[in-house]
Amino acid sequence: MKVAAVVFGLMALGQAGRLATQPDIQVGGSSMPLWPSAVALIVLLGLCLWLWRLANPRRGA
Repeated sequence: MKVAAVVFGLMALGQAGRLATQPDIQVGGSSMPLWPSAVALIVLLGLCLWLWRLANPRRGA
């Protein structure tokens, strides 16, 4: 599960990079907005943290 958490974390970093650099991406001749990357960043970070916590249970609790 840690591997999946790291993969989701790297994907979130990629989305954060897209938000930071704000490149002009053309899809079918029209420009793609940045808001889908913001949503993807939130979802990917959530999945990353969730899987990381599942892989590292608290001991003694």
